[in-house]
Amino acid sequence: MRLLRTVAALSCYLTKSRAENKCAVLEDVVLDEMTSFDQTAVGLVPTMGGLHEGHLSLIQRARQENSTVIVSIFVNPLQFAPKEDFQRYPRTLELDMQLCEQAGVDVIFAPTPEEMGVPQKSIQEAKVTQVIPPSAMITGLCGGFRQGHFQGVATIVTKLFNLVQPDRAYFGQKDGQQLAIIKRLVADLNFPLEIVACPTVREASGLALSSRNQYLTATQKEQAAVLYRGLQQAEAIFKAGVRDSSQLIAAVQQEVAIVSAVLVEYIELVDPNTLMTLEKVEEEGMLAIAARLGSTRLIDNILLCDRLPIIAIDGPAGAGKSTVARQVAAKLGLVYLDTGSMYRAVTWLVLQQDIPLDDECAIAELANSCEIQLTPSQDLQSPVQVWINGTDVTQAIRTLEVTSKVSAIAAQSAVRKALVKQQQSWGKRGGLVAEGRDIGTHVFPDAEVKIFLTASVSERARRRQQDFKKQNQPEVSLEQLERDIAERDWKDSTRKVSPLQKAADAIEIQTDGLCASEVTDKIVSYCQQQLPQWSAL
Repeated sequence: MRLLRTVAALSCYLTKSRAENKCAVLEDVVLDEMTSFDQTAVGLVPTMGGLHEGHLSLIQRARQENSTVIVSIFVNPLQFAPKEDFQRYPRTLELDMQLCEQAGVDVIFAPTPEEMGVPQKSIQEAKVTQVIPPSAMITGLCGGFRQGHFQGVATIVTKLFNLVQPDRAYFGQKDGQQLAIIKRLVADLNFPLEIVACPTVREASGLALSSRNQYLTATQKEQAAVLYRGLQQAEAIFKAGVRDSSQLIAAVQQEVAIVSAVLVEYIELVDPNTLMTLEKVEEEGMLAIAARLGSTRLIDNILLCDRLPIIAIDGPAGAGKSTVARQVAAKLGLVYLDTGSMYRAVTWLVLQQDIPLDDECAIAELANSCEIQLTPSQDLQSPVQVWINGTDVTQAIRTLEVTSKVSAIAAQSAVRKALVKQQQSWGKRGGLVAEGRDIGTHVFPDAEVKIFLTASVSERARRRQQDFKKQNQPEVSLEQLERDIAERDWKDSTRKVSPLQKAADAIEIQTDGLCASEVTDKIVSYCQQQLPQWSAL
C-alpha cells in the first residue's frame, strides 16, 4: 500500500498502474474481445478519515469490484462553516493507514488543503472556483442548518473525480442528501463513472456509525440510538399501510421525545433522488432526521418503498437462472423480467447490421435507439416473447453465434447503461423476478430477496449440451463447452462494467445434483420466510 500526499505523485501512480495492468492483461489474453482490458477498473472511496466499520464496508465493496482501490483522506475545510468542528474533527491517519492496509487498499491519497488548491477557510470565504448543486437540493434538510456545506462537498468531490478518474466511487446511504447530490452531480456534469451506494452500517444499538460518534460519551451513545428507533417506528407503521408524511414523522417524533437530551433539528420525508418534500409515499421516500446531542450533530435516514417485492437471481452462465426465475415468478405470481434476452436482442441486432464488436460508438447508438419489448408467451420453453424494433427474435437470440458474442456486448458501458435504465424503470413498482449477473449488485441493489445460483463448470457444460440437443443446435463437445463456460466466467467476473459478483446480502445455492423444480422450491420457501408482509406470496 502506498501513501501519497501530492497530486503529482497520484497522477504518476495512476498512469503507471493503468499501463502495468493493461500489459498484464495483454500477456494473458488474446485480443479477440472487448473485455481484454477489464482488469484496469479503479474504485475510489472518498473519506475525511477517522475510519470506522462503515468506511471499511465501502472499501470492501470497492475491493470486490475493482483492480485498484484508492481511499482519499481529506478533511475538507470548504464544507465546514466558521463555527463548526473543522479544527477538532478526528484526524487519525496512522490508525486509518493500518485499517486500509488490512482491507487491501492500494493507495491512500492524503493531501493538505494547500495541495488541493483550497485555503483553510469556509466556502463563503474561499476564493476558489465552486461547484454549486441545484439550489432545491442544498437548501433543505442539512442544507438549511449548514450553509455552504454541500457546495464545499461538491467542489472537492469534483476535484477528486478529475484527479483519480475512477470507474466507480463509493458512498454510504447514511449521508442520504450527500448521496443524492453527488449522483445528480455525476449525471449533470457527465462524469464517466458509477456511483455505488452502500447500506448504512450500525452499532448493535442501531446507532449509525459516524466519525463524529467519537465525540459521544458512553451514555450519549445509548441515548443517540433513539434516532434509529424512531425511524424504525415509522417503518413499522409504513409496513402496516401508513403512507402519509405527517403520520410517519409523528411516529419518529414520539419515540425521539423519550430522550430529552436529543434536540431535533428536522425530521422530513423526501424523494431520495430529488430531495423534494413528499406529502405521502407513492413509490419511494427517504425519511431523514438530524439532531444534536450535546455538541455533536447526528444524522440518519431510512428508505421506505411502496412496491411489491423484487427477487434478484444472479449467478454464472449455465447455473439454471432463467429456468428457475421463470418458475419462481409463476409460483409467486410475479412478473419474470428476462434481462438476459434484452442483451441477446441487442447482440442479435449488432450481428444483423454487421457492426464490428469493437465499434463501441456504433453499438452505443444502436443500444440507445432500439426499442425492446418483452411480452408473456404461452410457450413453456420460451415464456417471454422478445421483440426488437418490431421483429420477433425470441428464437433467433438463442443461437450459438449470439451466445458466443453476448458477453462482449453486455460488457460495454453504453449498452449496459441503456438497458439497465429500462430495467430499473420497469422495476419501480416491483413485483418482479429478475435474473442475470449483476441484478442484485447493480440493477436492483435494494431488491428484497437476493439469490446467487451457482454450479460446477462440468455440470453447467452438461446442461448446456442438453439444451443444444433440445433446440436442435449443432453438437458441441463437453470439453469445448467447459472451456467456453470457464472463459465466460472469467470475462463476466473481471469486466469493468458491473462485474459478476455475489451480493453481500445474497444467499448462495449450489445447484449441482438438483433439478430446476427443487431449486425453485428452495427459493420460494426462502421468499415466504423473508417476505411475510406480502400476502400475494
